[in-house]
Amino acid sequence: MKVIPLSEGAFTIDSSKLFVPFDLNKDDLQSRPTGSLLVEVQPFVVITSEDVLLLDTGLGFREPDGTLQLHRLLMDNGINPSEITKVLMSHLHKDHAGGVSYTDASGNKTLSFPQAKYYIQRKEFEFAFEKGFPSYLTEELECLRDAPNVHWLDGDGVLDGYIKYEITGAHSPVHQVFRIVDGGETVFYGADDAPQLNQMKSKFVAKYDYDGKKAMELRKKWWEEGEAAKWTFLFYHDVSNPVYRF
Repeated sequence: MKVIPLSEGAFTIDSSKLFVPFDLNKDDLQSRPTGSLLVEVQPFVVITSEDVLLLDTGLGFREPDGTLQLHRLLMDNGINPSEITKVLMSHLHKDHAGGVSYTDASGNKTLSFPQAKYYIQRKEFEFAFEKGFPSYLTEELECLRDAPNVHWLDGDGVLDGYIKYEITGAHSPVHQVFRIVDGGETVFYGADDAPQLNQMKSKFVAKYDYDGKKAMELRKKWWEEGEAAKWTFLFYHDVSNPVYRF
């Protein structure tokens, strides 16, 4: 399998839940509000023998010419956005789901990948509208509701015999993770349950998680299992190590 991180840049985030751009070469983390976290935002493309998968959709920012940043990142890596076959959504927080849709030239919201199949937990979608801003941008999600290419998931399962999805309820109540097994390789995407490499190697309970203790225990379990089986891990929020292979 081929893995391509699509870096949207580094950001700090604090209690305001605003993502503020951070220049790694110039900015000082200590100058940001107390408690600020430094994170990368980077969806992933995973090219398998059957699909061109997109794992989460980033912040949904636009380029100066109006192009969706995510589309530009795909094209910079030689992938036409129309080539994406499946969009796998771990959850719908704004930094993971901002790019599920965009405003077209007519001012209408449309799916960013209308030719792809979107896979979303039904209860996560319902929770997003219950919870709302600032964690969720429901105006970006509304066009998912009746889209024919959205496949609503209810619980755990397997897609096409090789993509396992599992609800963890760790980072958020209906957060899911993906394990992709193809050609003897395993790629594991833990999204915000396992957002950075350093969290896999230490006991860390995050206050921002729905169930921080469960997230910590899951990271330990996945890391041990991945080390034994030589998985490839994808870290959505890691500034230095987006992809880690044993």
